[in-house]
Amino acid sequence: MRYLVTGGAGYVGGVVAARLLAEGHTVTVLDDLSTGFREGVPEGAAFIEGRVQDAARHLDPSYDAVLHFAAYSQVGESVADPEKYWTNNVGGTLDLLAAMRGAGVRRLVFSSTAATYGEPVSERITETDPTAPTSPYGATKLAVDHMIAGEAAAHGLAAVSLRYFNVAGAYGSCGERHDPESHLIPLVLQVALGTRESISVYGDDYPTPDGTCVRDYIHVADLADAHLLALRALEGGEVPAGEHLICNLGNGNGFSVREVVETVRAVTGHPVPEAVAARRPGDPAVLVASADRARARLGWKPTRPELAGIVADAWEFARARAAGAATRDVAGADGGAADRAAGGADA
Repeated sequence: MRYLVTGGAGYVGGVVAARLLAEGHTVTVLDDLSTGFREGVPEGAAFIEGRVQDAARHLDPSYDAVLHFAAYSQVGESVADPEKYWTNNVGGTLDLLAAMRGAGVRRLVFSSTAATYGEPVSERITETDPTAPTSPYGATKLAVDHMIAGEAAAHGLAAVSLRYFNVAGAYGSCGERHDPESHLIPLVLQVALGTRESISVYGDDYPTPDGTCVRDYIHVADLADAHLLALRALEGGEVPAGEHLICNLGNGNGFSVREVVETVRAVTGHPVPEAVAARRPGDPAVLVASADRARARLGWKPTRPELAGIVADAWEFARARAAGAATRDVAGADGGAADRAAGGADA
């Protein structure tokens, strides 16, 4: 099978592209490298440096499906610069859907987000819970979900939107590296590495067992499994033409900020100083997914639910990156070529 992976130079897109290649598929990555990294494109994938808005130049009927990860995803930035998010996330997807329609490519897997729900009405969020995003980022992702539903109904698209909760861990050479970093686990690992002085804990007076926010963490490799299962459901007709299936992806169990910090201490053997700060506006006490629909419709369940394993994989990746950066710094000093927030709960 042949797939186009938009945003395949990023964290999740790169892992999914690598898994597709490992299964023997042909993969083309389309990424403008505005947030992704060229070295994040897995070996064996064809690479096109370009914007998702230009997908019509590259799509043709030989593609069996598109996996769409090309979106800006920083909540804070979306508040400060909403037009950037509407232009890219919504406008870009509109162009992508038109390109797919023109090329006759009728299967899509979309990288959606739990940010579409906003403030939760229940501790275990289901796909039927109200959607009320609290940021332009979440609003753009919800707008795309509505757009895909309309495309499916009007033009026979078969589509699956996967609403991630907090993705973490690493797979091979693919791991988290945002600039600036905003996710809790890599931020705490920066403290363990000595590149950050302490981790800020935003609020310790929530109605949770230890007073800190609770979030649902999912290993990136489990997330990739869900994408492959979604493709099989599309190709096998379990998700037929005209249907847009939305599935939450999470472990169904929550870990508090302090549990994450303690787990990093145990895995790394390093002290991790923490500093309690005021709550951040809009941070719910608990965000945990119900993934029952993904189990029922896709046959998916997480196989790496332990927080220690997620942290250990992320730690291995973080140390490898730090060692690589140190090596490049030495090479640069010798005349060789050199490369190019404090956190509470993840958004």
